[in-house]
Amino acid sequence: MNNHFKRTLVTTALPYANGPVHLGHLAGVYLPADIYVRFKRLQGEDIVHIGGSDEHGVPITITADKEGISPQDVVDRYHSMNLDAFERCGISFDFYGRTSSEGHLRTAQEFFREINSKEIFVKKKERHFFDPQTKRFLSDRYVTGTCPICGYPEANGDQCEQCGTHLSPRELIDPRSKLSDEIPELRETLHWYFPLGRFQGPLEDYVNSHTSDWRTNVLNYTATWLKQGLADRAITRDLHWGVPVPVDNDEARGKVLYVWFDAVLGYISFTREWSEKRGTPELWREYWQNPDCRIVHFIGKDNVVFHTLMFPAILMAWNEGRDKDVYSLADNVPASEFMNFEGRKFSKSRNYAVYLGEFLDKFPADTLRYTIAMNYPENKDSDFSWQDFQNRTNGELADTLGNFIKRSIDFTNTKFNGEVPYECAKEDWLALGIDWEDCFGRLEKAYEEFRFRDVTTLTMQIARAANRFLTDSEPWKVLKTNPDAAARTMSLSVNLCYTLSIAWYPVIPHTANRIYTMLGFSETLDDALKNGNASWDMAKSPQLKRGHRLSEQSEILFRKIEDKDIAPELEKIEHLLAEVERKEEAAKKSMCFKPEISFDDFLGVDLRVATVTACEKVKKADKLLKLQLKVGSQNRQVLAGVAQSYSPESIIGKNVVLVANLAERKIRGELSQGMILAVEGNDGKLNLVEVSGSGINGKNVQ
Repeated sequence: MNNHFKRTLVTTALPYANGPVHLGHLAGVYLPADIYVRFKRLQGEDIVHIGGSDEHGVPITITADKEGISPQDVVDRYHSMNLDAFERCGISFDFYGRTSSEGHLRTAQEFFREINSKEIFVKKKERHFFDPQTKRFLSDRYVTGTCPICGYPEANGDQCEQCGTHLSPRELIDPRSKLSDEIPELRETLHWYFPLGRFQGPLEDYVNSHTSDWRTNVLNYTATWLKQGLADRAITRDLHWGVPVPVDNDEARGKVLYVWFDAVLGYISFTREWSEKRGTPELWREYWQNPDCRIVHFIGKDNVVFHTLMFPAILMAWNEGRDKDVYSLADNVPASEFMNFEGRKFSKSRNYAVYLGEFLDKFPADTLRYTIAMNYPENKDSDFSWQDFQNRTNGELADTLGNFIKRSIDFTNTKFNGEVPYECAKEDWLALGIDWEDCFGRLEKAYEEFRFRDVTTLTMQIARAANRFLTDSEPWKVLKTNPDAAARTMSLSVNLCYTLSIAWYPVIPHTANRIYTMLGFSETLDDALKNGNASWDMAKSPQLKRGHRLSEQSEILFRKIEDKDIAPELEKIEHLLAEVERKEEAAKKSMCFKPEISFDDFLGVDLRVATVTACEKVKKADKLLKLQLKVGSQNRQVLAGVAQSYSPESIIGKNVVLVANLAERKIRGELSQGMILAVEGNDGKLNLVEVSGSGINGKNVQ
């Protein structure tokens, strides 16, 4: 942490309040944030942890429509459910807000008015689908139809769930409204856009100032967007649920702020609500408008550009022309990769998930926190499996940490009347064979660099060293011949218990509190931290003096997980996988995989190398580029849906693969004479199939 920061504000991505959070959410955002926050509290730092529910957007209204209830009913249910799960898991928010609150509405509208008064927004008239029966404009997910790529008849207006193609509603064949099943009409509507391109230069400067401390994945995702060039992005939608656009005229009637714009402002509105709740209504400014505060956004990789480009651009727009009440930008955005489940990606839509609340009904929170921390998806996707969970709980938590704590306290209680029998000196502590300065130095560095897998591994190494020390010293044997040596061993052991209670507090706080209580303290470790009676530095040296009395009661910290305990979970996986495979097979049958063809049929497809000579965007089509191609002696025009992956100028000069004998068709009034080949990556980016070599233009692809 940079020395000039006096305080830290930590925010966590806002989960949609339209379903329960699962272990993938916990691993990617909330657990790493909580580990970091607890560590900083141990260090005595002024740190605030802000989270909350994202309660606006189309997914919530769709859930409400399906269940025949109001959107407020939906968000009330899932906000409470998820907050309860977080609390049971030990996620220690200072404030957990809601974007449906009055406080958030005021903040979001305040930002809109400020930016609108500077005439930064761009207003555009567009033709969107309108349901004449319900008299509502239809957002993308409210339109369904046949996928133009695979022919799936129930594709949504934003994406086909069968083949995964990203779509716009107007690309669907035979579109219809999900509200009434009627054929929608195209009607003109007006929307406000945020001109991200206006802030491209300042955003590039901002990102470039963090090339040495941001994660590679964050820099790469962000650089891709910057390289393509930032375009205008809509910030309003025609919906009945959300923050109303604060413009007092007919233009804004029936419009709300787009959820991407209003949700990130929740970090600010929630901090303000936290400040008001404390009785210090202006305190929030010390975290958002004081350069002495470090701001850290914990997110998953799918939210990177919202926090490295879009949210900073909103704050830049607010700050423009101001010399006071200026907002600070985030110092770091530690985005995780994904945690998968038994080798497959967590999926709410397919119900392939382990939900946090249901997990905590069966197993202790700390066993989950530990397993996830040891598999934290920092630089690449990781995996949660029930077998790994069982093995780590039994072999590492129970046999190593739990075994050492119980043996140390039980033997001291039994043989030394529950009192620390020896005054540990510095020389005794150093003689344990642990280089304490190096050990805690590496731990602190790992925390500061958000390497929580290393944090957990290093902390377990202390537990292993303590366990080895007790086992090798054999005080149960030595006591008969050298009681003073046995007393020294046990005094060092219970002091190691104290060190472990502090060191483990960020990762497994419930267990740390139990160890602390077993050591005979009248307050919990949570309270000791608040009262200034415990700290990170106190873990580095012996704290239990001779004569300190332990609790008379010890407990088994971790019950071993038997095969029978996880058998129902493994059986459930089989059912889930069977259902996933059934859906995948159905996808194949619905032409996601095209029907088998003969070799002669394949030879009938004319694949040629074409060179892009010119390229431009197609008007009123976010995803289409119009390419001019040279194919041997011919010139062709082709429309390709790659505008969100490539800028027009970046394609010019590329040698691409053209399906040259595909029948011509008109798209958006433009003639398309063929199709170019591209592949979609895991990040959703389309990658053109390119060919290198000399003298290849117009040649057949063999």
